[in-house]
Amino acid sequence: MISRDPMDREALQLRMKRLFTEGFTVLDIAEPLLSFDATADAAAAMVALEGSRDPVGGVRRDGRVSGYVRASDLQSGGSCADHVREIDPARVIQHRASLPEVVERLGEGREYCFVSVLGQIDAFVVRPHFEKPPARMWLFGLITIVEIFLTETIESLYPDDSWTELVSSGRMRKARELHAERMRRGQPVRLVDCLQVGDKMQLLIREEEWREEFEFSSRRESEKWIKELGSLRNNLAHAQPIVPLNWKMIVEAARRVDRIVARIGETGVAARSPADPRLPKAAAAPAEDATHADHGDDL
Repeated sequence: MISRDPMDREALQLRMKRLFTEGFTVLDIAEPLLSFDATADAAAAMVALEGSRDPVGGVRRDGRVSGYVRASDLQSGGSCADHVREIDPARVIQHRASLPEVVERLGEGREYCFVSVLGQIDAFVVRPHFEKPPARMWLFGLITIVEIFLTETIESLYPDDSWTELVSSGRMRKARELHAERMRRGQPVRLVDCLQVGDKMQLLIREEEWREEFEFSSRRESEKWIKELGSLRNNLAHAQPIVPLNWKMIVEAARRVDRIVARIGETGVAARSPADPRLPKAAAAPAEDATHADHGDDL
């Protein structure tokens, strides 16, 4: 069995934790907020907003943004002051906010949020901004965190590759072929490293305690989550849009990975499940190939 220095593994986990919580901030994806004086002509402001395709514009009083307008608000004319909306504090995100926090705010049914920089609202963020390269890089990192956690947990729960008895022959054949190829190329990897993410997740969610830990109400729900995670990963890998089809998955993944991140760095983070099942259940049947049919090769 190939061994790894526990300190190296812990350092990698901590780097992943920093990537998730500190690697990117809202300013990496936000756009400058177009703003108008309160006395500005509403019709002119509407033309400016429609030209920029921004969903909102700031309204300034005494040189500071204190409210906002939407283009549709301005159709009846007058001044911007006639149509100004109050900014809900729940829509205001500090400029150092992490992307998980941004996802949480936008995931609560808000179409847009404002970004405060040194006490002044200067930018805004919307869901489509998560198509930008920094957000896509962060999401790839998020999926990497999931895989690292799954790999280390499986290795601890099922020592000496005892998990192989729980994986179908077809999936094991693919894992062994990949392992042999990587070893041929001089890449010293463990067999568990060659499992697809979906296979690893299947091994973990066999345990009811782990499903409860990550708030899956049933095995069916957890399997659906695996499939949606695969869709997100494939769309990221192939430069496909992610917000229209995968936004719900992004919100759920950020929330659940936050729970994983909270465990990284703890003593024996992957040493046991919540109920401490240190040995595999002898009566468990191997996962069927059909379970993975829709996961995609990239998962």
